[in-house]
Amino acid sequence: MCGRYASITPPEAMRALFRYLEQPNFPARYNIAPTQPVAIVRVVEGKRQFALVRWGLIPAWVKDPRGFSLLINARGESVTEKPAFRNAMKYRRCLIPADGFYEWKREGEKKRPYFVRLKGGGPMAFAGLWESWMGPNGEELETAAIVTTTASRSIAHIHDRMPVIVPPEAFDFWLDPKVGAQTAAAVIQPARDELLEAYEVSSAVNRTANDAPMLIEPLREPEVVEATLAKSAKKEKPKPDDGQASLF
Repeated sequence: MCGRYASITPPEAMRALFRYLEQPNFPARYNIAPTQPVAIVRVVEGKRQFALVRWGLIPAWVKDPRGFSLLINARGESVTEKPAFRNAMKYRRCLIPADGFYEWKREGEKKRPYFVRLKGGGPMAFAGLWESWMGPNGEELETAAIVTTTASRSIAHIHDRMPVIVPPEAFDFWLDPKVGAQTAAAVIQPARDELLEAYEVSSAVNRTANDAPMLIEPLREPEVVEATLAKSAKKEKPKPDDGQASLF
């Protein structure tokens, strides 16, 4: 599965890679977690569009999201059949920009976090699905899930699942709603073994409140990481409340 990831590529470089028309200005995020706003790229009226949605897909047929399970991942093996995902797989596929993802390796009763990225770093695109849910009072909520598959052999020792990574040459193919779900499913496969690298990182990533560059650095002494994060938190001054909610 994929339960945390990072997106740190600057806005202009992200826009150049994904070729959407909008010019959003967003900060680097090192610890993106479920239920938070996440960036997606989709096709609307034939053009690529940048959008912010909630991570945790809610199918349109759900009556009350409060009683519905949080669907942050969609298993690629059954995504064309499961009621929660099949309509989105047909009509609402998207790309989810990222610079790497976290997985936890279980050793006895402990889990050790690792960061997985392209060799040498750089942006990638997860295969995603998005939905639009409309409530009984007209409220609307857009959500998304990450499509997963069997892990590449190079990282299978950490976890047996991974996000589907869509290569740039397949962006149009995955996004095109004219491409049928069964045909588009050809994209759902493990990344090439030589494409990725993984290394252990600090357990500080376990806390969703932590969001700093050191989270994706190779493991150092835990107390050093925690002390640095605590020091950074003290330096941050609270922003004045202007009455406007922030998506970040």
